[in-house]
Amino acid sequence: MRGVQIRDIEIYHPSKEVDNEYYINYFAERGTDVTGLVTALGRNKRFIIDNQEENTFTMAVEASKRALDKGGLSAADVDLIIFTSQTPEYLLPSNALKLHHALGGDLLTACFDINANCAGILVAVEQAARYMASNPRIERALVVGADYLSVHSPEQPVYYSNFAESAVAVILEQVEGTRGLIDSIYQTDTSVIDNSLFPAHGLSNLYREEFTSKDAQVQFTPFDDSVCAESAVNSIRILLERNQMTTDDIKGFMFSQFTTGNIKRVSEELGIDQDKVPYIGDKYGYTATTSPFLALYEAIQAGQVKRGDYLVFWTVGAGWQNVSLLMQY
Repeated sequence: MRGVQIRDIEIYHPSKEVDNEYYINYFAERGTDVTGLVTALGRNKRFIIDNQEENTFTMAVEASKRALDKGGLSAADVDLIIFTSQTPEYLLPSNALKLHHALGGDLLTACFDINANCAGILVAVEQAARYMASNPRIERALVVGADYLSVHSPEQPVYYSNFAESAVAVILEQVEGTRGLIDSIYQTDTSVIDNSLFPAHGLSNLYREEFTSKDAQVQFTPFDDSVCAESAVNSIRILLERNQMTTDDIKGFMFSQFTTGNIKRVSEELGIDQDKVPYIGDKYGYTATTSPFLALYEAIQAGQVKRGDYLVFWTVGAGWQNVSLLMQY
């Protein structure tokens, strides 16, 4: 048996830590009370960028270096680099190519970007694992996710007071004796496709005289996101049933950290012990594409997840699209 296993995972976040009061005061000055919002979302602390030197790309570089150093590897040992973000620092060249250059990658390394919004890192890990399984020459992959949304959404309470900055780097490796990625499910419903838009008027309109840079910021229209939780319950049930497994077989459930309410709803519907569902959104805020793997990182650090454990990942991307993965760590 040969599978694609998570070899190492590392993270990076900015040094500045802020609490709910920071956002409550910020929006109070603009005539909006977000006290109930940050409480309902389950927030407490967050790490945010507060300088002009850091951005999505620089965070990705730092997380990647940490992951490679941790595994005793160099970029030349990596056969594939995939970068994922909904707020990439560059549209061209691809950020994966920029990473390759910054890290000193090999001539034969494949590189490309993926944008699947908040589901990005799950999609990237799944796509990398499936590519590796079908191509024996790709023995190792570096998958990196990062987001920097606060700079693009200073007037949006749900975004600015909820999201925070981080990067996660995952090294995947072909290994004998592990199942690795076992199965995945995508559920796509585009009924709220225009509720989150960035740039608000599209790239082609950035240079029109009637628009300012402020007009390009995130445009968000609130909607009932409970439908995403219902879809998650359905997809995870299907995922487990078709692999002859139950929730008892799963050591950890790494869910989207968007709201504590959705995590609780999905957990209760599936009858999952809360000890198996790490919540880190109070410590890191909502880190968008990285949040399920940030939860995994914390669970590993705490000794809650060990080699051989079965894990279920779930997150949802704007639009919306639910993605669920079943893996053996």
